[in-house]
Formats: sequence, structure tokens, C-alpha cells
Amino acid sequence: QVHLVESGGGLVEPGGSLRLSCAASGGTFINKAVAWFRQAPGKERKFVAVLRWRDRSPFYSDSVKGRFTISGDSAKNIVYLQMNSLKPEDTALYSCGVSQDYLRVAADYYRGWGRGTQVTVSS
Repeated sequence: QVHLVESGGGLVEPGGSLRLSCAASGGTFINKAVAWFRQAPGKERKFVAVLRWRDRSPFYSDSVKGRFTISGDSAKNIVYLQMNSLKPEDTALYSCGVSQDYLRVAADYYRGWGRGTQVTVSS
């Protein structure tokens, strides 16, 4: 069973950039979709972006479209989330999960969650 480990978070000023990584162990992303979600304190986990591994098709939430880019590295079995033009409202714990289905925006469809990586956008 795939287990995921997130990394790359940190403190960044508004307008800055970060690149998050989602690494798989115990399995691969073949025939799966890999998604990033985020959860702010006191709020529910929300969909950010998903990548269909087969053809690298991405899909984004409206809140990050045009600012974030999701991509994959087959050799390293890693999914990245490049985050540009960061805003304070992007502050959250970011985590990734895998699903057999593509274009699912509910966290219940995903598994293999790691501990997440904290992103804080503040001046």
C-alpha cells in the first residue's frame, strides 16, 4: 500500500513561492491520481489540485488556478506542487493522497495520507 511523505513547506512572504513534494513509498503512482489538499486551523480539508499520473493531466481548484502547478517525476516517484504568488489565505497544512479515480475533490476518495507540511504566508 502506498504511503506518502510531504515536504517543502515553510514561512514565506506574500507574493513568494514554495515547492512542495509528495513522495511515495511502498508503491507507485501508476494508474492513480495524486492530489494535494490543505487544511487551515479550524477548517475542513479542502481540495487544491490533482494529477492523473497516466498522462499527467492536472486539475485545480479555482482558488489556486493560475498560481499553482502540479507535476510529477516518474524517476523519483514524486509529485510536486509549485506555488507562486502566495497569499496569506494559502496558509494551511498541505497533505497529499492517492486515488484510483481522477477529478475527485472530496478527501474521502483518497488514501495514504502523510503528516503534511505546513505552509505559512505572512509578512
